[in-house]
Amino acid sequence: MKILVLYPYPLDASGLSHQGHDLVRGLKELGEEVMPCDRDNNLQKLYAYKTFNPDVVIGVGFWGETPEVILSPMNHGLKPVPWFNADGWVANYHSILNNLPLIVANSNWVRETYIRDGVKGDNIHVCPIGYNPEIFYPVNDENENRMKLRHMLGIGDDEMMILTAGGDVTSKGAQEMLKALAKIKDRFPKWKYVLKVTDGFSAEDHGREEDKLIDELGLEKHRIIYLQGDYSSEFMADLLRACDIYAGPSRIEGFGMIQLEAMACGKPVISINVGGPKDTIVHEKTGFLAEPEKEIKLDSEWAYDWMGFEENHKIFFDRPKTFAYRANVDQLAEYTLKLLTDKELRKQMGENAAEHALKNFNYKVTAQRMLDLIKKHIIGI
Repeated sequence: MKILVLYPYPLDASGLSHQGHDLVRGLKELGEEVMPCDRDNNLQKLYAYKTFNPDVVIGVGFWGETPEVILSPMNHGLKPVPWFNADGWVANYHSILNNLPLIVANSNWVRETYIRDGVKGDNIHVCPIGYNPEIFYPVNDENENRMKLRHMLGIGDDEMMILTAGGDVTSKGAQEMLKALAKIKDRFPKWKYVLKVTDGFSAEDHGREEDKLIDELGLEKHRIIYLQGDYSSEFMADLLRACDIYAGPSRIEGFGMIQLEAMACGKPVISINVGGPKDTIVHEKTGFLAEPEKEIKLDSEWAYDWMGFEENHKIFFDRPKTFAYRANVDQLAEYTLKLLTDKELRKQMGENAAEHALKNFNYKVTAQRMLDLIKKHIIGI
């Protein structure tokens, strides 16, 4: 089968780019004829259509990119298969989506979001994102490179390192984790919380909130370590291996790639029992899932021209839609304390996590799931 995969290409640092890249690699290793191509409607894409003449065009993105990943191949007589993430809601292109034989969602939560917002759902099937086990894998705690990085970060030999990473860390649940750490700081004082962010407005804006919260909670600032910048996948894997616990009780998370990568590196993960993490983390086996304590609901939301609307278009909902969550802080504190104080529990959960990730989410497994869906719903095999 000839498969064209549309995603941010050539490979860049974005999650979508790696999602497409690993799918291409997996499909090739399964013996399929595959071509990667950028999603933008340009000469390169048209050239790929005309010269490669694919049987199927897989497009990585979300509903707002329907023109690029669905309408574009359809206009050239090709069969599109969108592999969709979600940004919290679906505002447009419902009739187009409903008429497709196959939509692939990267988590059950993403599928449920599309159904909630008017896509019929019987054509939506789930295929999770895969990771690269040649980059994300566990090492023992005494690994020389792991210890060097911990010392560079200022982590003492008797201290536990908790890590949260994201474009900004508030969206990944860092403020809830700070509140949880404030609850247990006197019961286990030997920890450092490393927060890895990417330079930009969101991280800077939320950083002011985090700084204020740290003061209000009475947390010692030397225990909170910020890292900024764009890191390679290889270095992110080193950073994940350096930590003892990965914390990501995200406020909204369609899949949770960094949490999966943390598990692949043999780390227990603390997250939230909603969204993508429900699909990847096994509660009390590979980590802990705190229940949502609060939902942030909106009665309306702005839609923009790049979503297929005129400028300054506001959509009002018949019923308020949930756009974010807040994890239960008491549960986060309980789970964090358990992992901080129980070395054997950390070790066992970390081993379980690495085994679970490798068995269910490595890129070749994901590619096979995608291929099976295409054969069943598009090719008819």
